[in-house]
Amino acid sequence: MKRILLLLLTITIMSCGASKTVRDSKKVIKGDWTLTSIEYNQGGSYNSILFNDASSDCFEGSTWKFIPNNNTGIYTLNGMDCSLDQRHFIFTIQEIDATTGLYDFLLKPTDEKYNSETNQGFRLSLTALSETSMQWQQAVSVAGSSFTMSMNFIKK
Repeated sequence: MKRILLLLLTITIMSCGASKTVRDSKKVIKGDWTLTSIEYNQGGSYNSILFNDASSDCFEGSTWKFIPNNNTGIYTLNGMDCSLDQRHFIFTIQEIDATTGLYDFLLKPTDEKYNSETNQGFRLSLTALSETSMQWQQAVSVAGSSFTMSMNFIKK
């Protein structure tokens, strides 16, 4: 009887919390990153506003800090015509498929100044993550045409 109770308790404890894969991803994402480029899978010039904040031009070269123990972070835009204020956010990594390595990544700005009207989060796919690089992708629709935007980061 004690063994059965111990087994049930062990299963209950192991089923709580994030998976090992997600926990490992949070360890890798921890630290300072630079958003080096934003690319689109279709040719053309796009004037994108990211996270209801600023143009994609301001995001290229931006610096990001991820603090996974409390799922928070800070980013600062880059560029002459861009506000250089720090923006705070919370993030969540959720495992989609451990075999493909794809994750659901939710980023929600928390600064009233930049997110007071919508109070919304942004769902992206975390498509690549290593000790030195990371890539987010988001499906975007323009004039009824769908394409994919990729945000590429390197770790400082």
